[in-house]
Amino acid sequence: MFENIHIEPIFIIGVMIILAFYFGKSMKFIKLPSIIGFMMVGVILGPSLFNFIDDEFQSRLGFITDIALGFVALGIGLELSFSELKKQGAGIVTVIFAESFGAFILVTALLYLLTKDLPLSLIFGSIAPASDPAGTVAIIQEYKTRGPVTSALYSVVGFDDALGIIIFGFASAVAKSLLGHEIGVDTGSILTLISVPLMEVGISIAVGAGVAVLFSVLARMLDKNRDLFILLFGFILISTGLCHILNLSLILTNMVFGIVIVNTQRFTLIEKLHDELKKLMPLLFILFFTLAGANLHVSAIPSLGLLGLVYFMSRSGGLIGGAVVGSVIGKLSDNIRKYLGLGILSQAGVAISLGLIVKSEFSELGAHGLNIGSTVITTVTVTSILFTIVGPILTKVALTKSGEITVKNKK
Repeated sequence: MFENIHIEPIFIIGVMIILAFYFGKSMKFIKLPSIIGFMMVGVILGPSLFNFIDDEFQSRLGFITDIALGFVALGIGLELSFSELKKQGAGIVTVIFAESFGAFILVTALLYLLTKDLPLSLIFGSIAPASDPAGTVAIIQEYKTRGPVTSALYSVVGFDDALGIIIFGFASAVAKSLLGHEIGVDTGSILTLISVPLMEVGISIAVGAGVAVLFSVLARMLDKNRDLFILLFGFILISTGLCHILNLSLILTNMVFGIVIVNTQRFTLIEKLHDELKKLMPLLFILFFTLAGANLHVSAIPSLGLLGLVYFMSRSGGLIGGAVVGSVIGKLSDNIRKYLGLGILSQAGVAISLGLIVKSEFSELGAHGLNIGSTVITTVTVTSILFTIVGPILTKVALTKSGEITVKNKK
């Protein structure tokens, strides 16, 4: 219908922002988070309906998603001061391990019972722990929540991606070895294969820390909030760019950037950064989630199938159950035990990226590997649609039931 009409991209972006802003505002009347409204606009303007934001246009705006994730990760890091982590105690570490391995074990086990395909099951299980911190952080910032569940959510969605990368590295190494034996190809030792994700985590931490140190040196010479923010914006672009160049974890690198700053710099500097981020993040969330909505091919949902349904349910059960078990073992509060798991279900970009890695690397391991690659990327993409929608809603439910979204916050 609109294929022959040429509309300037900058005009589309402007319309996208205005529509998403008002759709987001309208969500309060049905008690849903604003980001659901942003995603609705993306669906309307994207390939699912009018196709103003087509696949090519989305790829050209991919840098916006990267910038938004960079700032989200930085914001998580700025909430993780060592003094606050100490207050949460070792129990939060137990939760991170329990929910990540809970999802990995449950997904792997149930998909193996369904498919009898161990390499496929291991890959799905290893992708399950990966979360999408943007959805969780957007709800926290929209409702200005504070409290033990909020603090625990920041810690979990920040650190479980690093653990998820390591789990994926181990599981994909085993899966490659199994496929290699099937076709008589030497894929190398498992130790060699898992060295890559371990190096990725280590270099991500080193780069994030190095960027933070350089930023801190220059930031000490500035006093004005505006000047500090300009410097910070430039460093986020540099950090994110280095992640692409070196194939590092964008989320982990920028989170470490924030952790180093919050634990080494003076309180006044950190407060100034928080003040500036509060002004920028609403716009970044509008752009990020509207583009996420445009990526949601709603027509793909019916093709989910039994495998996708089992993955969706087992991942949810593994994360929620693991969070409960970890909270009990770690002797955390009842609110964290009851509600933390509901707040960590969002999944999107990181999982799809891992799926693309599988599709690329496993295609060289025979017909079985090729089938695993196509099955994983298709299923993870479709289930991410559901997790992107359901995750933030359940995060709001969790924070409401825990008492950290109050009537005052909702206004």
